[in-house]
Amino acid sequence: MEAITGILLCLGTVFIVIASLGVLRMPDLYTRMHAATKAGTVGVSCLLLALAFSIPEITVISRVIGTILFIVLTAPVATHLLGRAMIKTGYKIWRND
Repeated sequence: MEAITGILLCLGTVFIVIASLGVLRMPDLYTRMHAATKAGTVGVSCLLLALAFSIPEITVISRVIGTILFIVLTAPVATHLLGRAMIKTGYKIWRND
């Protein structure tokens, strides 16, 4: 169990670092949101699964599953709505010319 917890913690940390690097390195807000949403969701899910493996109680596991489902369902929707609002306000898409 401790090995699985350690692997999930490392994976979650790597994905969150990748998400933060994507936010820092990407040229415009659209690509930044894409990097943060995809890698951030996977990273947080891995960290929460590590918590569930380290504390194997039904209350913790059920809360972890509920939280992961909430994040997986709401993060893409929120990003889509933000992107749509940016398009409506006239935010320009970055072009590599």
